Amino acid sequence: MAKTTTKRDNGKVISKTVEDQPILNQRGREVQKYGTVRFLPIGLDEQARQGSVEALNQILADTIMLYNMYKKHHWQVAGPTFYQLHLLFDKHAEEQLELVDLLAERVQTLGGVATGMPGDVSRLTRIEAPPPGAEEVPVQISRLLEAHEVIIGEVREAIEMTEESKDWGSNDILMSDVLRRNELQVWFVSQHVVPESLVRATT
Repeated sequence: MAKTTTKRDNGKVISKTVEDQPILNQRGREVQKYGTVRFLPIGLDEQARQGSVEALNQILADTIMLYNMYKKHHWQVAGPTFYQLHLLFDKHAEEQLELVDLLAERVQTLGGVATGMPGDVSRLTRIEAPPPGAEEVPVQISRLLEAHEVIIGEVREAIEMTEESKDWGSNDILMSDVLRRNELQVWFVSQHVVPESLVRATT
């Protein structure tokens, strides 16, 4: 949208039209360093918020990693169970993405800085990265279950810590959302590697 500016020059009124132009290529200092917490009046001391932020960022990094693993396997799954697992992996990926947002927003609510860039996630994650190529379905499933186990272990520790520090907001997210969602996904995924006969009952 064009703007018109008016000024006087020796008693004459001069009008000039200026086009709106985005200001590009901007850089600046970091306004908050990663690993620090700023004060927000939420009734938690700095030590409690710092501990929660560190734990949540670890879980966040691993959850981002698990989300990407689900998407990778969603694209690369093959074989007789392709359709079922293609849909299941995508559903689980979307649910993990919802957890990513919950965790990141909680970090920010505590006054911290949420992690998220691929390089930072790669540096922080405790989950073994799969190779660039495609793997067999049982291997994909094993990797997913192992990743879930890592996250669930971290979440259980964080639940105990946030209960002790009375960080009930983080505690509720970890227990009600992150823990229960991961446990349910473990159940769904693990049933695809049970050696159950499809056409003949065991005797």
